[in-house]
This record gives sequence, structure tokens and C-alpha cells, in this order.
Amino acid sequence: MLAGKTILLIIGGGIAAYKSLDLIRRLQERGARVVPVLTRGGAEFITPLSVSALAGGKCHTELFDLTDEAEMGHIQLSRAADLVLVAPATADLMAKLAAGLAPDLASTLLLATDKRVLMAPAMNVRMWQYPATQRNLAQLGRDGVLMVGPNAGEMACGEFGPGRMAEPAEIVAAASAALGEGPLSGSHVVVTSGPTHEPIDPVRYIANRSSGAQGSALAAALADLGARVTFVTGPAVVPPPAGVTVVAVETAREMLAAVEAALPADAAVFAAAVADWRVANSASRKMKKDRTGQPPALDLTENPDILARISQMKVARPALVVGFAAETDDVLENASAKRARKGCDWIVANDVSPATGIMGGHENMVTVIDAEGSESWPRMTKAEVARRLAKRIAAALAK
Repeated sequence: MLAGKTILLIIGGGIAAYKSLDLIRRLQERGARVVPVLTRGGAEFITPLSVSALAGGKCHTELFDLTDEAEMGHIQLSRAADLVLVAPATADLMAKLAAGLAPDLASTLLLATDKRVLMAPAMNVRMWQYPATQRNLAQLGRDGVLMVGPNAGEMACGEFGPGRMAEPAEIVAAASAALGEGPLSGSHVVVTSGPTHEPIDPVRYIANRSSGAQGSALAAALADLGARVTFVTGPAVVPPPAGVTVVAVETAREMLAAVEAALPADAAVFAAAVADWRVANSASRKMKKDRTGQPPALDLTENPDILARISQMKVARPALVVGFAAETDDVLENASAKRARKGCDWIVANDVSPATGIMGGHENMVTVIDAEGSESWPRMTKAEVARRLAKRIAAALAK
């Protein structure tokens, strides 16, 4: 639940500081406002200008800034945020907070805040394992400081082990959890995403151009609102979000089985672009050209209709079933007919004709159709569509 939240991001000194630039972008994609603080060590790896440009506001660096301190700036910074996030959190920053030291802006903010503190440690494996660091870690835990990571892996110095900063997606998920319960807390939502691959032979398959971007963004937005999300995904280009239960499938039949296994659920959202047909006579070996040069005959058979199957369930049907209609012409007419035919509660219709650039792109323009009528939204990023749809789902389940 990051939409409308302010994150005070403290960037410590270390090679992992470069990841904080991606972290800013990812937090903003979830609707958060990021107020950055760059330590002197952090400024050895990234510049205040790059941080400021991405955050869209001032990058704070000095404790004794005459302009800011005239208004007690460090106190205001620490209190105005909803969450204080330290990424990377160096051994030095952890030690200062554990000992209650405040010689610079970052450590002063950490001591002055009345909000939750989340740290993403990043340091050499020996530094992480050093007894003093582990004592500081234990003390910070007793003080209520939250941790995400570190991960194990190869270090920039060439050593291997725990000490790598958690990936930005993991940190975003931890920040969402740290901000408490959302309107979908206690709800279970199943989301399908991506294309399906229907094999012709071991090396060829029937598929489509879906990237899985909209489904992934929607799963993330629902998780941000507190939902427990089961994310059933085909072989998508866009990776699944952090903080959800991922079930990877390949074919339509596998996707149906995974969805049915995930039930019961409060809501199910079918954003996957499922292949309508599969090859009934798929070969167990790679098909070869014959001497006549004629292509092999493919016997196509219809795939199970996952949306209709779940929408028309007599037992354990989710309270809200949402389908997607990717159309190239007569969008509203075709989508409305699909909603009636399938029996789902809502259809999210969009125009995926090549000229729109929507399928496989970063933006979407949708119309939500329900029993009351239709609601068209302006073109926006898929992340924005996801947040708006997630809020609509939360409102519907709350009735």
C-alpha cells in the first residue's frame, strides 16, 4: 500500500547505492513520493543530481543546511514521512543507529523519526559476519527496526556470501508490508497473466504477443493493498512481482488446473492472454519437412475457457470475477458480449490493434464494463491502470 505514501529514502555509501536509483523509480511506480537523503559515502557512488532528477525534488545531503535548518528541517524530514527506508544500509549506519549516535544528517534523521524504519543492509560478507555487526543487528531488531535482506551472492569485491543488498522489487514489497494493513487485508485474490504456449512439437508452439506487464502490475497493486495474491503466470516477458505466490504454467490446461487449485478466493482477475486453440496432434519429436514441401496438417482443438469455467461455477465461485477483453475492432460491443457470454462480473476491455502499441507496451487505455454500464479511463501507464483497478476491486469487495 504505497499509493499516496511518502518514503524518506536514506542512501548509504557502497557500490549497492546504484540500485537506489532503480528503487526510487519502482517506489514511484507504486504511487509513493520519495524524499531522498544522500550520505557523503553514497555521493562517492552516485550524484545528488541523478538522485534529485529521479525523485523529482531536492536531494538532501547536509545536516547544517542554513535554509532547511531555519525551519528545523531534519525534524520535519523525519516526521513528515510515512516510512524511513535505508538502502543501502552500511555497517556504519547500522552501528550509529544501534549506538544512538547522530553525527550527520542520515543518522540524525534516524534518531529523530517517530515512524517505522526499514533497512536493506549491504556490505562485504566479512563485515556482515563480524560480531559487532551482528550485535548491532540484534539491537536494532530489539528497537523495532525492520530488515530486508541481505542476500547471498557474489560481491563486487569478488567474495561470495551474505551481504548483497536485496533487489529493489524485494525492498518495495518489504516497504509495502511495513506500512501496515490495506483495504484488501485478509482477502485472497487469484490473478492470471502472460500468454500461454501450446506446443506443436518440442521446439515450436502457438502463442501471442502478451508480455504479462498488465497482469504483473495488477498483482503488485493488489498485494500493496494487503491482499494475499496467487499469481498464475504463463511464460511472460515481464517477471512476476515480489510479495505474491507465483505459480508458473505453460499451457491453458495447466493454467486452469492452477487456478482451480488456488480456490477458494474472494476475487479472480483473468488478465492472461490464453490461446484459444491447441494442437491436438502435437508431435513428440521435431517435425521435419517432407519431400513434397507441404506443411504438416495441424489438428486444432479448442482450449478450456478458464474465464467461463470459473464465472459459471456453482460452488466456490469467487465473489468477484474480472475478465479482460483484448480486441482489435468494435471493442465495447465485443467486450460487452463477452461479459454476457462468459458470465463474469466485470470485463476490462482494451484496443490491442497494432497502431495502439498497447500489447507488449508500457501503457494501456481501458474501459471497465459491469452490470451498471461502462467506465472509460484515459490512456495511462499499466502500473496506474493496475492501481486504479485494484482500488475498484477493494471497494467492490468491501460492499
